[in-house]
Amino acid sequence: MNGFYAREQEAAACGRFLAGADEAGRGPLAGPVVAAAVILPADDWIEGVGDSKKLTEKQREALYPLITAKALDWSVGIVDVDVIESENILNAARKAFQIAITGLKTPLEQLIMVTDQITGLDLPIPYTPIIKGDASVYSIAAASIIAKVTRDRIMIEYDSQYPEYGFAGHKGYGSARHREALRKYGPCPIHRMSFLTKILADGKED
Repeated sequence: MNGFYAREQEAAACGRFLAGADEAGRGPLAGPVVAAAVILPADDWIEGVGDSKKLTEKQREALYPLITAKALDWSVGIVDVDVIESENILNAARKAFQIAITGLKTPLEQLIMVTDQITGLDLPIPYTPIIKGDASVYSIAAASIIAKVTRDRIMIEYDSQYPEYGFAGHKGYGSARHREALRKYGPCPIHRMSFLTKILADGKED
């Protein structure tokens, strides 16, 4: 049994479904954090699914419609910058996971829930957090792709509202271009001010 698919096959053998969940966007300086949960069939694997961080944008975009078309169930959770700022990024990520997982339509008693490495979720069912789960569990990897593509598309939309920051290119991460735009224009409404203290301070010292 291929270890990457083992948990899905084990769940199917027990007459249950494996649901995997992961998030994208904990580290950027701007934009939301997005989580996804997905249930995929245990006998119809999608070639190329893997850790979204190791795939190119083109590969993720090609896999996204395959995953969502074959999925037995899937859901996303989006938590915006106001929650990130009023609480913190970890709690915002937890909320995104919770929205995604509870958004699944499959009865919870039929699920075995696994997530990438996060603890402290307030869920109505048990779940197992797995370190580097997006690299070792098929369903978590698929969820990581859904979350990443969803978030990237949101940031591309923001690029049309705030073109001076180049969000379509860096997706809110702290690239050199992004940092330079922050020093030149200051933050916009989707920036995480709690992430920007040093960057803005450095800009004032120039």
